[in-house]
Amino acid sequence: MKKKPGTDLEIAQSADLRHVRDVASSVGIPEDSLEMYGKYKAKLPLDLIDEKKVAQSNLILVTAMTPTPAGEGKTTTSIGLTEGLNRIGKLTTVVLREPSLGPVFGMKGGAAGGGYSQVVPMEDINLHFTGDFAAIEKANNLLAAMIDNNIQSAKNNLGIDPRTVEWKRVMDMNDRSLRNIVSGMGGKAGGMMRETGFNITAASEIMAILCLARNMDDLKAKIGNIYIGDTYQGEAVFARDIKAEGAMAVLLKDAIKPNLVQTLEGNPAILHGGPFANIAQGTNSVIATKMGMSLSDYVVTEAGFGADLGAEKFLNIKCGYSGLSPKTIVVVATIRALKYHGGQPLAELKEPDTVSLSKGLLNLEKHLENTKTYGVPAVVAINKFISDTDEEISLVKKRCEALGIRVALCEGWEHGGEGTRELAEQVVASVESFKGKYSPVYDWNWGVKEKIEAVARKIYGARDVEFLPKAKQNLKKIERIGLNDKPICIAKTQNSFSDDPKWLGRPENFTLTVREIEIAAGAGFCIPITGNMLRMPGLPALPAAEGMDIDNNGKITGLS
Repeated sequence: MKKKPGTDLEIAQSADLRHVRDVASSVGIPEDSLEMYGKYKAKLPLDLIDEKKVAQSNLILVTAMTPTPAGEGKTTTSIGLTEGLNRIGKLTTVVLREPSLGPVFGMKGGAAGGGYSQVVPMEDINLHFTGDFAAIEKANNLLAAMIDNNIQSAKNNLGIDPRTVEWKRVMDMNDRSLRNIVSGMGGKAGGMMRETGFNITAASEIMAILCLARNMDDLKAKIGNIYIGDTYQGEAVFARDIKAEGAMAVLLKDAIKPNLVQTLEGNPAILHGGPFANIAQGTNSVIATKMGMSLSDYVVTEAGFGADLGAEKFLNIKCGYSGLSPKTIVVVATIRALKYHGGQPLAELKEPDTVSLSKGLLNLEKHLENTKTYGVPAVVAINKFISDTDEEISLVKKRCEALGIRVALCEGWEHGGEGTRELAEQVVASVESFKGKYSPVYDWNWGVKEKIEAVARKIYGARDVEFLPKAKQNLKKIERIGLNDKPICIAKTQNSFSDDPKWLGRPENFTLTVREIEIAAGAGFCIPITGNMLRMPGLPALPAAEGMDIDNNGKITGLS
């Protein structure tokens, strides 16, 4: 591919895009199956999923070491690996999450890969795309409106105690001012006044449900199982009790279908769902993953943030519900991130420092130990940056080889698929040598407390787990409602194995503090919230939005 100068946005805008019907044709999708959203986007019908083909396909999970402010490029690596696998003759589809507007306008900017390893049309993907997030938001907020309406009604009410209602409204934007609010102000006609708040759409239970549903009937059943609160008599109330699931599913009739786009090299890319990994389950939908596996011999998918978050939830929640099992786990590492975890200051990461690099390798080693806990082979992808020295790269390779881990240099950002051939070959060798299945960290039949302790000790490396008073109350409620046999989705900082974002490297002998445990009965898991984690982020001091603009010709700048 001839290199074009410019930013990620300019590279994406200048790409020679294939019509989406040609992308579909490359993996055998009939043109009349596509629901077109212009020339370069389409929805895929669920009847394309073939469970027999799913069983024969090879699933590759891309995760990473603990992230840093320097960025690790997990999505870029996932896309680059897909390009590389196709270049060595393996029919491969990348299956990713859809970006949330929160990070796009907040800290990260665009979220569709980078350099010559991007999915396109990048601008559309990073913005409203096909409207899935908006539909999820509306379905969530319809339930909130119906709950308040039921409480308000003098005749048609279930006797819901408004003090017990835990359902929040959502919005796909970082807005700290909405975390805690009072609703229902305005007298009798304004509803029942109560404390409530907003979560970000990516962390909503509707997002989680959409990403775990098998089909429309399953989606409706899961929505109906959403726990709302209790009656004044202490009886649990669910969304099905106020007859909300039908209308909510109507709003999600198109959002349940995966979206087909393409990589810069014209290979198929399926994007669907977008839960964050620090405060939600962090992976795309079961439907999208199975769609990709129905159409390709290899599927590359990612799990958000470090392997202690997205990968743990991918394996213990998504695989548990879907029956999927990855054949290989790719752990993305960068020289910069390793040096940061070893103590080198952020402003100096471009400077060679093998001492900090050696210390930072402890973080990567812990993630690799965790892949062994799951029983799935790992391949380390060293995502190369221009400041990396040969000595530093060699040090990382030697440490991985000493641990018996396959390792490859990844130059997908600069060279696309040509820069990921080595990684692709290592991944294929790993996949072909593995005939087993992943092992979960805990048994779902254990109590919620025991499951939290298992993840904290085995995956995070904690010594103890402390449950604060509200969390202890929540444990009793979980048992009362009958959700003890569900998996857990821990909300924890992405910046550390511990619940302290400043504790870098490989923390040891720490105590994980569980503040409270939210109930996601519809999605089918419980959400222990640790440390100071919040489910509605705020904008940074200098949001990415300040650098964005559009001119009279529709040319966008700053979205990369």
